[in-house]
Amino acid sequence: MSSAAPTSSRIDRFSLPDASGRFGRYGGVFVPETLMTALEELGAAYEAARKDPAFLAELRHHLKEFAGRPTELYFAERLTEHCGGAKIYLKREDLLHTGAHKINNALGQALLAKRMGKKRVIAETGAGQHGVATAAVCAKFGLECVVYMGAVDMERQALNVFRMRLMGAEVCGVESGQKTLKDAVNEAMRDWVTNVRGTHYILGSALGAHPYPMMVRDFHRVIGQETKEQILAREGRLPDEMIACVGGGSNAIGFFFEFLEDTSVRLIGVEAGGRGIRRGEHAARFEGGKLGVLQGAKTYILQDQDGQIELTHSVSAGLDYAAIGPEHAFYREQKRIDFAYACDDEVLETFQLCSRLEGIIPALESTHALVHGLKRAKQMRKDEILLINLSGRGDKDVNQVAKLLGVTL
Repeated sequence: MSSAAPTSSRIDRFSLPDASGRFGRYGGVFVPETLMTALEELGAAYEAARKDPAFLAELRHHLKEFAGRPTELYFAERLTEHCGGAKIYLKREDLLHTGAHKINNALGQALLAKRMGKKRVIAETGAGQHGVATAAVCAKFGLECVVYMGAVDMERQALNVFRMRLMGAEVCGVESGQKTLKDAVNEAMRDWVTNVRGTHYILGSALGAHPYPMMVRDFHRVIGQETKEQILAREGRLPDEMIACVGGGSNAIGFFFEFLEDTSVRLIGVEAGGRGIRRGEHAARFEGGKLGVLQGAKTYILQDQDGQIELTHSVSAGLDYAAIGPEHAFYREQKRIDFAYACDDEVLETFQLCSRLEGIIPALESTHALVHGLKRAKQMRKDEILLINLSGRGDKDVNQVAKLLGVTL
């Protein structure tokens, strides 16, 4: 039985990253010299902003009025009955404006860009949810917006491409490499190197060079803060387990962070198992990945013996990425966060099941967490509590799923 009190002093979640941006041996700053000044400027601006009551009050205002916070913690009664085990609650980040948790970080970084006097914003996107969130906040604050997106992802997420353009963003297709998220990040970083003085890069996940993993985590901490208050109000105690999908890891670290010191609560991140754990067929970094450096940070990466980044695959564009956020790598090493994976066929089945039983169409990314969550719920007792972060809604995925199921729209 979990209790409401922290159970360990071994973990101090606020002690990381250290001054050099490291989470133990992970993280850090591995970028061209031309970006060092920009990262130092960003780090200083963020340190000042996070201590400024006026900045924090403005962010809270926009999260409430524009994004729609707080989001509900929803008891999934029919999924619970279906599994026959633990009580399942869903944290409904899918109800946020623009359709996913990404708006939390996009709002925070857009306000920071304004504070720094940057008039132009760039972003990368995979599934398009971060791109849509960035386009929305740039429209709101009158900022120029350029979003880089792999050509493969533009095809499978055409609806989000049009949404971004409707809100005034320029969407640049990336034809290099595998034409997915990693390649979009590469192009965004090239743009930033070229236009660093007047441009802010709103990186969309808890990865990259310091201060991005810390900053993105902090802007998403609101997810876990609300969740802790809500579950204590509903059940009078902490949950037994919490599960979230992990691409770069922004929704997961935001969900987990307030519970890291509550070691009675098991935390599980779910990666993309793709077509199975074979080279080039998945994006589960802890299933065969090695320590290396990608796009600014040291972490676990899917790479070959020569250090070349391997091909990745997931039915979900948002999880189709070769590296994982450094804070996740650290807490896995510390045995505080466990990891699992879900494969494409399981995801498609659970996408339909959740839609049919709960009337909620989940994002394909979030469905990875649901796959493992339903497996765990069946193994747990009826008096246990399981929380799953429903990080986004699946409107964007309906055309793709229909095509995969052989349905003509």
